[in-house]
Amino acid sequence: QVQLVESGGGLVQAGGSLRLSCVASGRTFGSSAMAWFRQAPGKEREFVAVISWNNVAAFYADSVKGRFIISRDNDKNTLYLQMNRLKSEDTAVYYCAAGAEVTKTQEYDSWGQGTQVTVSS
Repeated sequence: QVQLVESGGGLVQAGGSLRLSCVASGRTFGSSAMAWFRQAPGKEREFVAVISWNNVAAFYADSVKGRFIISRDNDKNTLYLQMNRLKSEDTAVYYCAAGAEVTKTQEYDSWGQGTQVTVSS
């Protein structure tokens, strides 16, 4: 399994930007699909974005398409989520996840503890 630690969350005004990072330990990061999910208060955890192990394919939830960018640096064992034009509805705890397959479902083997993103309107 991969151990994951997120960082970069915080408080930002609507329209602003944040970049989340997820550092992985373990030898399988470079061969794992990596994803971001989020959970807003009172709601279920939902898919945000996923990227293939080789950076070739990336997919986004409709709600973030055109505003968020997922990327990874396999040399640094790090996953990123650049979040632009943030909206109040983006407020949530953001989780990174690692797994064998690129999927929008929650079928990932490893999860981080999450980082809070709060967008003020």
